[in-house]
Amino acid sequence: MLYTMKDLLEVGKKHQFAVPAFNICSFDMLKAVMEQVEESNAPVIIEIHPDEIAYLGDNFVATVREYALRSKVPVVIHMDHGATIQDVMRAIRNGYTSVMIDASRASYEDNIALTKEVVSLAHKVGVSVEAELGTIGNNGSAEGGADTIVYTDPDQAEDFVKRTGIDTLAVAIGTAHGLYPKDKKPELNMPLLKELNKRLDIPFVLHGGSGNPDKEVGESVQYGVRKVNLSSDLKSVFFEEIRQVLTKNPGMYEPNQVYPSANEKVKEVVRHKLNILNTVGQADKY
Repeated sequence: MLYTMKDLLEVGKKHQFAVPAFNICSFDMLKAVMEQVEESNAPVIIEIHPDEIAYLGDNFVATVREYALRSKVPVVIHMDHGATIQDVMRAIRNGYTSVMIDASRASYEDNIALTKEVVSLAHKVGVSVEAELGTIGNNGSAEGGADTIVYTDPDQAEDFVKRTGIDTLAVAIGTAHGLYPKDKKPELNMPLLKELNKRLDIPFVLHGGSGNPDKEVGESVQYGVRKVNLSSDLKSVFFEEIRQVLTKNPGMYEPNQVYPSANEKVKEVVRHKLNILNTVGQADKY
């Protein structure tokens, strides 16, 4: 079942759960994620970053759409961190049902202007829009981020949502893209999230969900977080397992021999995240 982000997350709000958004970079990752969410009877968001689609090619989205349309669980196809109108239009033409426009490092007024333009274009064709206010840190991820985290300002957030008409807001409460180094402790600013939740009636998105304490991520669902982005947690186990398999079996070259154990590692992460976010079994709510 193919859904827009707006329709998907309205159900999460009503029943107090969040939906994980998994960045995928290959068919095998797509296959692993979809097999696990169907087994767990859970809705899912499949995210593809502009850098990922530049590598995979536009035709890959047709495969994702076919998976979604044939699936028994609700699926959103989302563009992660689009930076330009061109990124957005490419995603819409390819059949994404949700797009993110990220102008968070522009000036406040420029962020509003670009976001409003994207909302106008996307809403005309029934596509949901996510935007970001504040900045997400970067632990070396290809998805980027800022050297210094700027927390989302509640006053600005109220104004931003009202003036842009977005469907979801990515909030900056202390997360970073990528895996955290051993000497860096991830910590969410829960008081800020609670304040934002008091003021705004819009689903929040938690970027940089990999590596944050399960307890904090789970708690965030109580205060308006309805979408949690996950990339590094999946990719790290997927490619580490492939390295291990090929190191132990240097003569192996058949995909159905190389990838199965890596796919199982991805499924383990997917199961874990679904449980943290209270997403297991929630497909029945749609």
